[in-house]
Amino acid sequence: MLTEYRGLTVANLKDLRRSLGSDASYAVAKNTLTLIAARQAGIDGLDDVLHGPTAIAFIKGDVAQVAKGLRDFAKANPLLVIKGGVLEGKVLNADQVKTLADLESREVLLAKLAGAMKASLSTAVATFAAPLSQAARLLGALETKAEADPSVIGGAGQATAEPNQEPDDAEGAVIETAETTDAAPDAASNE
Repeated sequence: MLTEYRGLTVANLKDLRRSLGSDASYAVAKNTLTLIAARQAGIDGLDDVLHGPTAIAFIKGDVAQVAKGLRDFAKANPLLVIKGGVLEGKVLNADQVKTLADLESREVLLAKLAGAMKASLSTAVATFAAPLSQAARLLGALETKAEADPSVIGGAGQATAEPNQEPDDAEGAVIETAETTDAAPDAASNE
């Protein structure tokens, strides 16, 4: 991240370095040498940013955390001006750096992502783990309601009897069979 430090005292710069923490180092750099190093690294577009006294915050850890440190220090010390930065080979303007400062830390974002994924998975597990007995109870309740009111399922399940058809007498058929079986031994004994 590139800053302009004009007007800050040595004590202010020491406080700034301390506020950035161990994830960043803060160094004053010559614009010409910074531009040459950036071009050799394949980064173009820093010509507009590299004017006036420039100091660079080299970030090893969480970018959002260092951007917050710079933003907060700039609020307390208006002489520190955030010029821009470079993130993953792309040049950022001052507003984009301030947007980075508004992001939560990497750990917080990962925790939120993990929580959202866990909630989604828990919902899916609960949906798939519904016991089949619930479905059976639902069908039983539907059957009971359909017997009481056949219009619930459009008349399906309503038994209709033919007006001229006599009901089958299953017991009568068994009795007739038993009589014919008993008659056969009697006929054999009469002969």
